[in-house]
Amino acid sequence: MGPVDLAGRRHAGLQRRVAGGRVVRHLPLFFDVTGRKVVVVGKGPAADRRADLARSAGAEVSRVAADAAIAEFRGAAAAFISTGTLEGDTAAQRVAKAAGVPVNVADRPALCDFILPAIVDRDGVVVAISTGGASPTLASVLRGRIEAALPERIGALARLARTFRAQANALIPDPARRRGFWRRLVDGPAARLVLAGDEAGARRVALGELDAVRRRMSPVGIAHIVGAGPGDPDLLTIRAVQLLQEADAILHDELVPAAILGRARRDAELVPVGKRAGWKERGIPGWAQADMEAELVRRVRAGQTVVRLKAGDPFIFGRGGEEVEALRAAGLPVSIVPGVTAALGCAASVGIPLTHRRLASAVTFVSGHGADGREATWPALAARLGEKGGHTLAIYMGATEAASVRDRLLDAGTAPTTPVAIVENGTRPDERVSVGRLADLARLAATHTRGDAGPSLIIVGEVAGLAAAAGQPLLAEVS
Repeated sequence: MGPVDLAGRRHAGLQRRVAGGRVVRHLPLFFDVTGRKVVVVGKGPAADRRADLARSAGAEVSRVAADAAIAEFRGAAAAFISTGTLEGDTAAQRVAKAAGVPVNVADRPALCDFILPAIVDRDGVVVAISTGGASPTLASVLRGRIEAALPERIGALARLARTFRAQANALIPDPARRRGFWRRLVDGPAARLVLAGDEAGARRVALGELDAVRRRMSPVGIAHIVGAGPGDPDLLTIRAVQLLQEADAILHDELVPAAILGRARRDAELVPVGKRAGWKERGIPGWAQADMEAELVRRVRAGQTVVRLKAGDPFIFGRGGEEVEALRAAGLPVSIVPGVTAALGCAASVGIPLTHRRLASAVTFVSGHGADGREATWPALAARLGEKGGHTLAIYMGATEAASVRDRLLDAGTAPTTPVAIVENGTRPDERVSVGRLADLARLAATHTRGDAGPSLIIVGEVAGLAAAAGQPLLAEVS
């Protein structure tokens, strides 16, 4: 009968929790009603839809009147009620409950033992979406999005997996290796063939995979260098979300927030391998780059699918290039998934266009670390800020070096009245922005470097002044 959200009535004050502390209003189950009795009470479109759904799942549907006796409910697996009136629904629900039958009452969540979710059925692959009765419209919208994302031949892929299920389980007793085989089957060459319509070719590839296991060949894993974006999980790419769901292990930066790690598969191993500014001075250990690269190589050689999850974009001050080089030098497969880099995400979040027809014709990304000692860089940057048509500097990891950034730019001739903005925790719920002038940069940054302050980006140039116009508070006094 498609998926049915069966759960006992929620007792007052009771919270059902799953891993991670999330509260679940209903327990999602797929309920086999093949050959079983399902009672449908009432007439009209809602009752007809429920009767048709139950029949499509193989149930024996019994249509009864609103005043049906208790005997008509006995032995039923479930009852659907849609009489059209509150009085009729309530009376039928009481009779069904007296017969010990779980009940769904159309559009009356308070009377339901289980709710009927929005359903995507793609040739036997079924997805159920529930909002706990809060918004059927939202569930319908989500159903549309899932339908658009699922390949048309996904059911054929499920049938391929069913064909080899018994053989794989018999040949691969180790759960981790078995999971690796299934991941390769449903997201590798065999999957691509079956989705393209070549089921015979897909079976040959699957047999080859099984043969490799039979000969005890240890498969090599793969590393994916993935950008996590600036912090908002909704800014993850579709590919990034897919890989988080497939990974055996996720080696993540310290700056990747819990909201993004929450998109990972429940049993994926989460390994923090990052470090933050000031840790070394405070004696807090962090991973050296060489050690992290060695860990990536070790895990891929062991056959794991590894996601190296990096804040922002892996190739914008993320050292992703070094990790790719290490994996390629070891002869291991690697892919790169870009992310929304901090300059783009943070600027957009506070309404700052990094380029603007009247104010800035170009933008330069620069690291604030090393503001001391690179004397040749800052005169060139200052010159760009003064160019006709304007220029924007996006300075990463610059809050702790704000005084040095200010002094280098001022010494190189940048006007002290040049607008600046500091965006902390850009795109996240605790985002903060300070706007002022270059001369005030160190004072502005002081509020973004205290205690457990989050990552900050400095934007220098005429466009920085537009943050206030976008409705952001002007925290600096401009005179």
